[in-house]
Amino acid sequence: MKTSTFALISINLICFIALAVAGRDFYSILEVKRSASTNEIKKAYRKLAAKLHPDKNKDDPNASEKFQDLGAAYGVLSDPEKRKTYDRCGEECLKKDGMMDNSDPFSSFFGDFGFHFGGNEGGHQDMPRGANVVMDLYVTLEELYSGNFVEITRFKPVLKPASGTRKCNCRQEMVTRSLGPGRFQMMQQTVCDECPNVKLVNEERTLEVEVEAGMKDGQETRFVAEGEPHMDGEPGDLIIRIVTVPHEKFERRGDDLYTNVTISLQDALTGFQMEITHLDGHSVAVSREKVTWPGARIRKKGEGMPNYENNNLHGTLYITFDVEFPKQDFTEEEKEDIRRLLNQSSNNRVYNGLRA
Repeated sequence: MKTSTFALISINLICFIALAVAGRDFYSILEVKRSASTNEIKKAYRKLAAKLHPDKNKDDPNASEKFQDLGAAYGVLSDPEKRKTYDRCGEECLKKDGMMDNSDPFSSFFGDFGFHFGGNEGGHQDMPRGANVVMDLYVTLEELYSGNFVEITRFKPVLKPASGTRKCNCRQEMVTRSLGPGRFQMMQQTVCDECPNVKLVNEERTLEVEVEAGMKDGQETRFVAEGEPHMDGEPGDLIIRIVTVPHEKFERRGDDLYTNVTISLQDALTGFQMEITHLDGHSVAVSREKVTWPGARIRKKGEGMPNYENNNLHGTLYITFDVEFPKQDFTEEEKEDIRRLLNQSSNNRVYNGLRA
């Protein structure tokens, strides 16, 4: 017993030393399992980057270091080749093979992913900015239910150096002009600097938009500095706005879903069991043992849309039933059998008139 305990402690100690030598634990930094998919890694990075960004944690002296670790973890685990090497022998192997990027994580943060912090964090208030570009992204209800990453390609105008100079930073200044001995005149004059000339060149830019589960129409994702350029200032932002494509089977109202099901008169009278295919492909069981009248509605709690703030919460699925009546004519004998079976009095007829 003592020997086996000693062996177990030795193995744990060796594993601990191996992990220490291997470098940082990128999976722990991103808070994902080692079996996480690429999309799960991207989603975790986006969530933590918004949370750990130094601009949001100015009181934390280690904020920049944490954010750099996050950028390094994402840079490795999002690349299949680097991830394979890292899984085999850790960060040290990546460094030996020259596979560790020294790129600035901030550029990755503001470039390929869209974020929105609010306020004026996108630039200085007194710095002129180019116009924001607003684009509608049409997404399906399936994407809003399960979440998805969508790549968009945009030809972005970029300022490039050109020959010659141009007038820039123009401003109004008061100047004094001499009109003769002892006579002066104060007047306003436009004064400009001479700047290197530039030209606009369209560059293809691929951006990745995360359609988060539970997002709603009108929600926006902001790509900082991906809007229109400004000759003497900062570029504006690119704003991607969510627009839901109408669905042929489901209608969304908040976090609830609505759908209609048509059943036969036989099923309406005798009961039935059936399954509905949901937005992500799973089946929802529906059964009735009692009579189902046209317009009857049942609720399936937890089968609606995921809540945007907490994906573990779901709305309700409302199912309304339509009843399809037989189209064939019945014989007198069959009609009599139906009357006897239903046993409904003709005196139950009520004239309802027009109802709002």
